[in-house]
Amino acid sequence: MPEFGFRVTHRDGRARCGVMTTAHGDVPTPAFMPVGTQGAVKGVLNRDLEQLGADILLSNTYHLYLRPGDGLIARRGGLHAFIGWPRPILTDSGGYQVFSLAAQRTIEEEGARFRSHLDGSAHLLTPEKAVDIQAQLGSDIAMVLDECLAHPSDPAVVRESMERTLRWGRRARERFLALYEKRGRESFSHDGVVVTNPGQAQFGIVQGGVSPQLRAESAGGTVAIGFEAYAIGGLSVGEPTTVMYDMVEQTTPCLPEERPRYLMGAGMPQDLVEAVARGVDLFDCVLPTRNARNGQLFTSEGPINIKNARYAEDDRPPDPDCRCYTCRTCSRAYLRHLYQAGEINASTLNTLHNLHFYLDTVRRIRDAIAFGRFESFRLNFQNSLSRRLHDS
Repeated sequence: MPEFGFRVTHRDGRARCGVMTTAHGDVPTPAFMPVGTQGAVKGVLNRDLEQLGADILLSNTYHLYLRPGDGLIARRGGLHAFIGWPRPILTDSGGYQVFSLAAQRTIEEEGARFRSHLDGSAHLLTPEKAVDIQAQLGSDIAMVLDECLAHPSDPAVVRESMERTLRWGRRARERFLALYEKRGRESFSHDGVVVTNPGQAQFGIVQGGVSPQLRAESAGGTVAIGFEAYAIGGLSVGEPTTVMYDMVEQTTPCLPEERPRYLMGAGMPQDLVEAVARGVDLFDCVLPTRNARNGQLFTSEGPINIKNARYAEDDRPPDPDCRCYTCRTCSRAYLRHLYQAGEINASTLNTLHNLHFYLDTVRRIRDAIAFGRFESFRLNFQNSLSRRLHDS
């Protein structure tokens, strides 16, 4: 079972590209992870994701725990076997979903108490339980349980939350190390938990709201715990984009150079480029798939809303510069017709395009860094997008 690892291959300013090694294969970075919340990326098949060049997926611990259950998935051999995806998978801890259920949960030192959105049943998600669930899922990367706050929040509340996330991080690491002390090449059981992927790695999460001081404290404390890699959480939750960029810029230098850095949940195309410029390696976001289902397509000249009447007789592809299946075979007029008619194919074709756009963007970023032309790429990318922002 390959051990988790990371090496930087090229640098251009603070931007870098590299290779992240996991138990289910290597991931070239910077990388974008399509979101398969319930073990499936909405609107497309795993075959499509492989053809698009997706190297790693993100699945949701909260949703899979509630349905079909991590125990059932463990009995099926783990998440890779259950969903038929042979490449790397990252699972979040469920912290963000608990955050989004503000009316149905309470936060205490032990963990987060919440009621299922499915049937109203009561649950307690502790840092240890989040580790156990993800061990049974068998993802390649497991996230610790953290507390995510909305913006704005009272500074005292942000500090209290950040310090609680650090305490939860220590508990999660202790549980993870206890579970994996029997690491070998095969799955095993320990303390009632079926570990389906002995090569799993664990990422810590930096919190601290929009306070540079709290971000630095959180980063220092999280690094001191000692994880395989580190994520920046609690951003893209309502703060201005410029503030998010500032927090990323001030946080990445506090994280180890030899470990990948993951910006959680932030994901307009320009956000990927700007975060890479500040030293980030991994991204996820629901925007390309969710917006596709709502008729928004990301293009090289900015987003377009395919439901607009102006496209009813437009024979051009969604993006003349794109070579995805949708742009090779479909006109804007046809895509608008499918959307207006409520055809399932509308979601599929739009999603194929949007995911291609995101995955192609990170490929182009990697190439630009490797050839020492990242700053030129960054300026051209932003100038091109700004031409059409009025149509978003």
